[in-house]
Amino acid sequence: MRRPCAALRPFVERLWASAPDPVEPDVDRECMLPTGTTHIVVRLDRPVRFFDSIDDEVPSLSGHAFVGGVRSGYYVRDVSEPGTSVGAMLRPGACELLLGVPADRLAGRHTPLGDLWGAKAEAARARIAEAPSPAAQLDAFEAILLEQRPRLRAMHPAVAAALHGFSVGTSVAEVVRDAGLSHRRFIEVFRRSIGLTPKLYCRVQRFTRVLDRLCHEQRLGAIELALAAGYSDQAHLNREFREFTGVSPGRYRELAPRSAHHLPLRRGR
Repeated sequence: MRRPCAALRPFVERLWASAPDPVEPDVDRECMLPTGTTHIVVRLDRPVRFFDSIDDEVPSLSGHAFVGGVRSGYYVRDVSEPGTSVGAMLRPGACELLLGVPADRLAGRHTPLGDLWGAKAEAARARIAEAPSPAAQLDAFEAILLEQRPRLRAMHPAVAAALHGFSVGTSVAEVVRDAGLSHRRFIEVFRRSIGLTPKLYCRVQRFTRVLDRLCHEQRLGAIELALAAGYSDQAHLNREFREFTGVSPGRYRELAPRSAHHLPLRRGR
Protein backbone atom coordinates (compact mmCIF):
# COMPACT_ATOMS: atom_id res chain seq x y z
CA MET A 1 0.00 0.00 0.00
CA ARG A 2 1.31 3.45 -0.81
CA ARG A 3 0.32 7.01 -1.53
CA PRO A 4 -0.07 8.00 -5.17
CA CYS A 5 2.18 10.42 -7.00
CA ALA A 6 1.69 14.13 -6.36
CA ALA A 7 -0.47 14.65 -9.46
CA LEU A 8 -3.04 12.13 -8.21
CA ARG A 9 -3.06 12.99 -4.50
CA PRO A 10 -5.97 15.46 -4.74
CA PHE A 11 -8.09 12.58 -6.06
CA VAL A 12 -6.65 9.29 -4.74
CA GLU A 13 -6.11 8.58 -1.04
CA ARG A 14 -4.01 5.45 -1.51
CA LEU A 15 -3.09 2.68 -3.90
CA TRP A 16 -2.75 -0.96 -2.91
CA ALA A 17 -1.74 -4.32 -4.33
CA SER A 18 -2.60 -7.63 -2.70
CA ALA A 19 -0.98 -11.02 -3.09
CA PRO A 20 -3.21 -14.03 -2.43
CA ASP A 21 -3.89 -14.51 1.31
CA PRO A 22 -3.88 -18.01 2.76
CA VAL A 23 -7.39 -19.44 2.68
CA GLU A 24 -8.83 -20.03 6.15
CA PRO A 25 -10.40 -23.51 6.11
CA ASP A 26 -13.66 -22.46 7.77
CA VAL A 27 -14.08 -19.08 6.02
CA ASP A 28 -15.61 -18.89 2.54
CA ARG A 29 -17.04 -15.36 2.54
CA GLU A 30 -16.55 -12.08 4.30
CA CYS A 31 -18.60 -8.98 4.95
CA MET A 32 -16.92 -5.88 3.61
CA LEU A 33 -17.86 -3.05 5.95
CA PRO A 34 -18.44 0.53 4.78
CA THR A 35 -15.45 2.87 4.52
CA GLY A 36 -17.26 5.99 3.34
CA THR A 37 -15.18 6.05 0.15
CA THR A 38 -15.29 4.91 -3.48
CA HIS A 39 -12.86 2.20 -4.61
CA ILE A 40 -11.55 1.02 -7.96
CA VAL A 41 -10.54 -2.66 -7.87
CA VAL A 42 -8.90 -4.73 -10.60
CA ARG A 43 -8.58 -8.49 -10.09
CA LEU A 44 -5.66 -9.89 -12.08
CA ASP A 45 -6.43 -13.62 -12.00
CA ARG A 46 -9.68 -15.38 -11.05
CA PRO A 47 -12.82 -13.21 -10.94
CA VAL A 48 -14.19 -11.80 -7.72
CA ARG A 49 -17.74 -12.80 -6.79
CA PHE A 50 -20.28 -10.71 -4.86
CA PHE A 51 -23.47 -11.82 -3.09
CA ASP A 52 -26.54 -9.80 -2.14
CA SER A 53 -26.82 -11.48 1.26
CA ILE A 54 -24.86 -13.77 3.56
CA ASP A 55 -26.86 -16.90 2.70
CA ASP A 56 -27.20 -16.52 -1.07
CA GLU A 57 -25.87 -19.49 -3.05
CA VAL A 58 -25.60 -17.77 -6.44
CA PRO A 59 -23.45 -14.64 -6.81
CA SER A 60 -25.26 -11.50 -7.93
CA LEU A 61 -22.20 -10.22 -9.77
CA SER A 62 -18.77 -11.50 -10.75
CA GLY A 63 -15.94 -10.15 -12.84
CA HIS A 64 -12.45 -8.70 -12.84
CA ALA A 65 -12.70 -4.90 -12.60
CA PHE A 66 -15.19 -2.81 -10.65
CA VAL A 67 -15.88 0.54 -9.11
CA GLY A 68 -17.21 0.01 -5.61
CA GLY A 69 -19.42 3.02 -4.88
CA VAL A 70 -19.56 4.66 -1.48
CA ARG A 71 -21.80 2.72 0.91
CA SER A 72 -23.53 2.97 4.25
CA GLY A 73 -23.90 -0.81 4.62
CA TYR A 74 -21.87 -3.96 4.14
CA TYR A 75 -21.65 -6.27 1.15
CA VAL A 76 -20.63 -9.91 0.90
CA ARG A 77 -17.84 -11.32 -1.25
CA ASP A 78 -16.38 -14.76 -1.85
CA VAL A 79 -12.95 -15.49 -0.31
CA SER A 80 -12.89 -19.27 -0.75
CA GLU A 81 -10.08 -18.97 -3.31
CA PRO A 82 -7.17 -16.51 -3.12
CA GLY A 83 -6.79 -13.80 -5.72
CA THR A 84 -4.38 -11.06 -6.77
CA SER A 85 -5.70 -7.50 -7.06
CA VAL A 86 -4.73 -3.86 -7.31
CA GLY A 87 -6.93 -1.02 -6.20
CA ALA A 88 -7.32 2.66 -5.44
CA MET A 89 -9.25 4.36 -2.66
CA LEU A 90 -10.57 7.67 -3.97
CA ARG A 91 -10.83 10.80 -1.89
CA PRO A 92 -14.33 12.10 -1.12
CA GLY A 93 -15.51 14.21 -4.03
CA ALA A 94 -13.08 12.71 -6.56
CA CYS A 95 -15.44 10.20 -8.18
CA GLU A 96 -16.90 12.43 -10.88
CA LEU A 97 -13.60 14.23 -11.34
CA LEU A 98 -11.68 11.03 -12.08
CA LEU A 99 -14.34 8.72 -13.51
CA GLY A 100 -16.68 11.21 -15.16
CA VAL A 101 -19.75 9.89 -13.30
CA PRO A 102 -21.50 11.51 -10.30
CA ALA A 103 -20.82 9.61 -7.08
CA ASP A 104 -24.52 9.15 -6.30
CA ARG A 105 -24.97 7.13 -9.52
CA LEU A 106 -22.38 4.62 -8.30
CA ALA A 107 -23.28 4.65 -4.61
CA GLY A 108 -24.33 1.46 -2.84
CA ARG A 109 -23.30 -0.97 -5.58
CA HIS A 110 -20.50 -2.35 -7.72
CA THR A 111 -20.28 -1.07 -11.29
CA PRO A 112 -18.19 -2.98 -13.84
CA LEU A 113 -15.31 -0.76 -14.87
CA GLY A 114 -16.10 -1.63 -18.49
CA ASP A 115 -19.40 0.25 -18.14
CA LEU A 116 -17.37 3.42 -17.54
CA TRP A 117 -14.21 2.87 -19.57
CA GLY A 118 -15.44 0.51 -22.29
CA ALA A 119 -12.71 -1.61 -23.89
CA LYS A 120 -10.09 0.40 -21.98
CA ALA A 121 -10.99 -1.51 -18.81
CA GLU A 122 -9.85 -4.91 -20.12
CA ALA A 123 -6.82 -3.34 -21.77
CA ALA A 124 -5.90 -1.76 -18.41
CA ARG A 125 -6.23 -5.11 -16.62
CA ALA A 126 -3.99 -6.81 -19.17
CA ARG A 127 -1.42 -4.03 -18.89
CA ILE A 128 -1.31 -4.29 -15.10
CA ALA A 129 -1.15 -8.10 -15.16
CA GLU A 130 1.93 -8.00 -17.39
CA ALA A 131 3.89 -6.13 -14.71
CA PRO A 132 6.42 -8.44 -12.98
CA SER A 133 5.87 -7.46 -9.32
CA PRO A 134 3.27 -5.87 -7.02
CA ALA A 135 5.27 -2.62 -7.03
CA ALA A 136 5.37 -2.61 -10.82
CA GLN A 137 1.64 -3.41 -10.95
CA LEU A 138 0.94 -0.34 -8.81
CA ASP A 139 3.12 1.78 -11.09
CA ALA A 140 1.15 0.57 -14.12
CA PHE A 141 -2.19 1.20 -12.38
CA GLU A 142 -1.06 4.68 -11.35
CA ALA A 143 -0.06 5.49 -14.92
CA ILE A 144 -3.50 4.41 -16.14
CA LEU A 145 -5.21 6.67 -13.60
CA LEU A 146 -2.97 9.56 -14.65
CA GLU A 147 -4.23 9.12 -18.19
CA GLN A 148 -7.71 10.04 -16.93
CA ARG A 149 -6.57 13.56 -16.03
CA PRO A 150 -8.02 15.25 -19.15
CA ARG A 151 -11.46 14.69 -17.60
CA LEU A 152 -10.61 16.43 -14.37
CA ARG A 153 -12.56 19.46 -13.23
CA ALA A 154 -12.65 21.36 -9.97
CA MET A 155 -14.67 20.17 -6.99
CA HIS A 156 -17.65 22.37 -6.11
CA PRO A 157 -16.36 24.87 -3.52
CA ALA A 158 -19.31 24.22 -1.18
CA VAL A 159 -18.43 20.51 -1.11
CA ALA A 160 -14.75 21.20 -0.50
CA ALA A 161 -15.64 23.54 2.38
CA ALA A 162 -18.07 20.97 3.80
CA LEU A 163 -15.49 18.19 3.78
CA HIS A 164 -13.05 20.39 5.65
CA GLY A 165 -15.73 21.45 8.11
CA PHE A 166 -16.81 17.89 8.83
CA SER A 167 -13.17 16.85 9.36
CA VAL A 168 -12.83 19.35 12.21
CA GLY A 169 -16.20 18.64 13.80
CA THR A 170 -18.42 21.33 12.28
CA SER A 171 -22.07 20.32 12.33
CA VAL A 172 -24.11 19.76 9.19
CA ALA A 173 -26.36 22.71 10.10
CA GLU A 174 -23.37 25.05 10.38
CA VAL A 175 -21.89 23.84 7.09
CA VAL A 176 -25.21 24.37 5.29
CA ARG A 177 -25.55 27.83 6.80
CA ASP A 178 -22.10 28.84 5.53
CA ALA A 179 -22.46 27.24 2.09
CA GLY A 180 -24.43 30.09 0.53
CA LEU A 181 -26.91 27.59 -0.95
CA SER A 182 -30.40 26.53 0.03
CA HIS A 183 -30.56 23.42 2.20
CA ARG A 184 -32.06 21.38 -0.63
CA ARG A 185 -29.54 22.59 -3.21
CA PHE A 186 -26.61 21.92 -0.87
CA ILE A 187 -27.74 18.33 -0.30
CA GLU A 188 -28.11 17.81 -4.08
CA VAL A 189 -24.61 19.15 -4.76
CA PHE A 190 -23.04 17.19 -1.90
CA ARG A 191 -24.73 13.90 -2.80
CA ARG A 192 -23.75 14.21 -6.47
CA SER A 193 -20.11 14.71 -5.48
CA ILE A 194 -19.80 12.35 -2.50
CA GLY A 195 -22.56 9.79 -3.11
CA LEU A 196 -24.22 10.16 0.31
CA THR A 197 -26.21 12.91 1.97
CA PRO A 198 -24.19 15.09 4.37
CA LYS A 199 -25.78 13.55 7.47
CA LEU A 200 -25.25 9.97 6.31
CA TYR A 201 -21.68 10.76 5.24
CA CYS A 202 -20.90 12.05 8.75
CA ARG A 203 -22.48 8.97 10.32
CA VAL A 204 -20.37 6.64 8.18
CA GLN A 205 -17.21 8.59 8.97
CA ARG A 206 -17.94 8.33 12.69
CA PHE A 207 -18.61 4.61 12.31
CA THR A 208 -15.29 4.01 10.52
CA ARG A 209 -13.41 5.71 13.36
CA VAL A 210 -15.19 3.50 15.88
CA LEU A 211 -14.49 0.40 13.80
CA ASP A 212 -10.77 1.09 13.72
CA ARG A 213 -10.62 1.56 17.48
CA LEU A 214 -12.77 -1.49 18.12
CA CYS A 215 -10.47 -3.62 15.98
CA HIS A 216 -7.20 -2.38 17.47
CA GLU A 217 -8.03 -1.33 21.04
CA GLN A 218 -9.40 -4.50 22.59
CA ARG A 219 -9.38 -3.16 26.16
CA LEU A 220 -11.65 -0.22 25.42
CA GLY A 221 -15.13 -0.74 26.88
CA ALA A 222 -18.30 -0.20 24.85
CA ILE A 223 -19.47 2.78 26.91
CA GLU A 224 -16.07 4.49 26.64
CA LEU A 225 -15.99 3.80 22.93
CA ALA A 226 -19.49 5.21 22.40
CA LEU A 227 -18.93 8.43 24.32
CA ALA A 228 -15.47 9.06 22.85
CA ALA A 229 -16.91 8.78 19.33
CA GLY A 230 -19.80 11.15 19.98
CA TYR A 231 -22.66 8.67 20.35
CA SER A 232 -25.27 9.58 22.93
CA ASP A 233 -24.91 6.25 24.76
CA GLN A 234 -24.01 2.59 24.27
CA ALA A 235 -27.45 1.74 22.86
CA HIS A 236 -27.01 4.41 20.18
CA LEU A 237 -23.65 2.88 19.20
CA ASN A 238 -25.13 -0.63 19.12
CA ARG A 239 -28.03 0.42 16.86
CA GLU A 240 -25.78 2.18 14.39
CA PHE A 241 -23.17 -0.58 14.44
CA ARG A 242 -25.80 -3.22 13.61
CA GLU A 243 -27.20 -1.04 10.83
CA PHE A 244 -23.80 -0.74 9.15
CA THR A 245 -22.41 -4.24 9.80
CA GLY A 246 -25.28 -6.63 10.59
CA VAL A 247 -23.65 -7.63 13.90
CA SER A 248 -23.19 -6.16 17.38
CA PRO A 249 -19.85 -4.68 18.50
CA GLY A 250 -19.38 -7.68 20.80
CA ARG A 251 -19.94 -10.14 17.96
CA TYR A 252 -17.54 -8.16 15.78
CA ARG A 253 -14.81 -8.65 18.37
CA GLU A 254 -15.59 -12.37 18.63
CA LEU A 255 -15.13 -12.79 14.88
CA ALA A 256 -11.65 -11.21 15.25
CA PRO A 257 -11.18 -9.67 11.78
CA ARG A 258 -7.60 -9.37 10.57
CA SER A 259 -8.48 -6.04 8.97
CA ALA A 260 -11.03 -3.62 10.40
CA HIS A 261 -13.34 -3.59 7.35
CA HIS A 262 -13.04 -7.29 6.42
CA LEU A 263 -15.38 -9.33 8.63
CA PRO A 264 -14.93 -13.12 8.17
CA LEU A 265 -18.04 -15.25 7.78
CA ARG A 266 -17.31 -18.70 9.13
CA ARG A 267 -19.13 -21.78 7.94
CA GLY A 268 -22.09 -22.62 10.15
CA ARG A 269 -22.52 -18.89 10.83
